[in-house]
Amino acid sequence: MKLNAGIITHKLEESKDFYTGVLGFGVTFENDFYLLLHTPDREAELSFLLPDHPSQQPLFQSAYTGKGVYLTIEVENVDEIYRELMAKQVPITIDLRDEPWGDRHFAVTDPNGIGVDIVQYQQPEE
Repeated sequence: MKLNAGIITHKLEESKDFYTGVLGFGVTFENDFYLLLHTPDREAELSFLLPDHPSQQPLFQSAYTGKGVYLTIEVENVDEIYRELMAKQVPITIDLRDEPWGDRHFAVTDPNGIGVDIVQYQQPEE
């Protein structure tokens, strides 16, 4: 089983620019109403769909309203990614931090208002 999360948004181009330019995703497929992106290692995909498109059933018509969704991207070296995004002057929503449960992470916000948590999992300190 493979999961592909999808976001219904008017911001297809902005989403493409953010995920490819900031986070290094690649474009798997694209047309005038649909965008499918993949992580650099091609292990996961994320799609974007234009709202109210006549080719889609009612379930896939309404645009995302901006609340209640987040994405987590697990990386091997969160400090390196943090430095890269800082060098690109990407606004950081939550600064790099260590959590008591073991996560070392920071967060950015995509053009749709979705929080993107960039995390390196590690064993919590005793």
